[in-house]
Amino acid sequence: MTNLIVRGGRALRGSITPSANKNAVLPVLCATLLSDEPIVLHRVPDITDVRKLLDFFTKLGSSVDMDYASGTLRLHHGGELDPKAAHLPLGMRSSIMLIPALLYRFGRASLEEDVTGCTLGSREIDPHIEVFRAFGAEVTSEPSATVITAPKGFCAVQHWLDYASVTTTENFVLCAVTAKGASQLTNAACEPHVQEFCEFLSLMGAKIKGVGGSRIKVEGVEGLAGIEFTFADDFHEVATFLAMGAITGGEIAVQNGSVEQFPLLDRTFAKFGVEVTHENGWSRARVDGRLKVREPFTSNILTKVEAAPWPYVPADLLPIFIALGVRAEGQAMFWNKVYDGALGWHAELGKFGAHALLCDPHRLIIFGGKPLTPARVESPYIIRVAIALFMLAASIEGESTILNASPIQRAHPKFVENLNALGADVSWVVGD
Repeated sequence: MTNLIVRGGRALRGSITPSANKNAVLPVLCATLLSDEPIVLHRVPDITDVRKLLDFFTKLGSSVDMDYASGTLRLHHGGELDPKAAHLPLGMRSSIMLIPALLYRFGRASLEEDVTGCTLGSREIDPHIEVFRAFGAEVTSEPSATVITAPKGFCAVQHWLDYASVTTTENFVLCAVTAKGASQLTNAACEPHVQEFCEFLSLMGAKIKGVGGSRIKVEGVEGLAGIEFTFADDFHEVATFLAMGAITGGEIAVQNGSVEQFPLLDRTFAKFGVEVTHENGWSRARVDGRLKVREPFTSNILTKVEAAPWPYVPADLLPIFIALGVRAEGQAMFWNKVYDGALGWHAELGKFGAHALLCDPHRLIIFGGKPLTPARVESPYIIRVAIALFMLAASIEGESTILNASPIQRAHPKFVENLNALGADVSWVVGD
């Protein structure tokens, strides 16, 4: 168990450059396996999921040269790769996006254990299985694994998702780029990281139309070329650092090359008395006085933050707004329209002294502005829940402990080092 010790009550100030979005980096890494040519990636973050994928590539027999200091990765999947070494990395949802490339190269892939990432609620793999079958793969269940085979490759399909899933959309595109003919996906996810992933594939030679919309068309190609690619700033991390500054009464300037993704996030911050500004490539969040929930114009309703597939507020960011809601005077409802049971961690808020009422598996009401005290709380395996608990601990004078905070390391490189440079007093410790 890896825990976070937080000695709070310090205003965080300074400037920071965010890392790349892991939700773009991981599918791009999976996509590199579709090419035999050398690929160079810049701004690759030093996070646990990246290390797991690179270890997987090394075991396959790929050439992997990663400079974590500069964030530059040189990959070459050419030559003889070992299909017997194709055991999917565990503990990360993105492992399932290796399957199209493994089918393309070896005609076979297997899920030997559940492919899981953050415990965000019910996360089935059925939509992925439907996509693989739609492209002509056979799926069979064996005692120790789910085996997927496609010895003749993929044939183009027309497919309609029942839910705009990010990873299912990316898996569809990964299958379609090497399929014979033109494929079309309706109800596709359109998150910024999906767009960045499609941009990468297009630069490799994939023929993809409709990126950023709900219908994507893909014309299969014979092969994909090697390229050099630089990842963009992670809008999740930009928003997270802005929230950290605001909740501690400080101000953090965050480099932001993704300002076009912020209008709705800016308005959501404003619901808690936080003004976000963007100027000359930098974003800042300011609070005039103290955090306070803005009353809606319509009387007798609660201020709401509704999280759903893009272009809604991302469900991944809902916990940071819940933390702001705990500190802000007033009441607000937080609605996770994506995952069942993803708000079960609300009980940990009560250990700080917060007042939270879970209405159902999707909706949580926070009665904010209550006096808070340091606490020993436990994070579920959800990245930004661990960060939301840190945010509250950092805003309270005294020492708090976040148990099981290691999910943070799946998305934020040098998390502790960056925060201490901004004036925090936080450290990792290994627990029982």
